[in-house]
Amino acid sequence: MSSVENQAHSHPMSLTNLEDCFGRLYRVFGAYEGEQLIGFAIVQQIVDELTLLDICIKPQSQGKGLGLHLLNHIISDSKQHEAVIVMLEVRQSNQAAIGLYQKLGFVESGRRTGYYPAESGREDAILMDYRL
Repeated sequence: MSSVENQAHSHPMSLTNLEDCFGRLYRVFGAYEGEQLIGFAIVQQIVDELTLLDICIKPQSQGKGLGLHLLNHIISDSKQHEAVIVMLEVRQSNQAAIGLYQKLGFVESGRRTGYYPAESGREDAILMDYRL
C-alpha cells in the first residue's frame, strides 16, 4: 500500500499512518491486477458517518474506471453498515477527483483554507458529502 500511496500522491501518508488504518473503526478495500495491488481506499466509520480517508490508484492504472469502481463499492458497503453520509476532503487542484465525486453525487459542503501543503505554499481542501 505504501508503494501505491507514494506513486499516487504528491504528499503521501506515512507508512505509520497507513498501518494505523487497520483498527476496528476502519475498512480497507483493494483494487488488484492479478495478484498485484494497484489501488486502494481507506474509510473510517463512526456510528453512522463514514469518512473516506484515502483513495489512490497507481498512476499507470488511472483512467480505467478503478477509482469509480472503488467509490461505488464504498457507497454500497456504507449502506450495508448503516451509514447515512459519506464525507471526504480533496485538494482543490485535484479536478479529476472532484469531477468523479460530483459524477457520483457528492456535493461541496465546505472548505478548509490552506489545509494542504502544495508545491508553492498551501492549497484549500474541499469538503464533500454524499447522503445515503
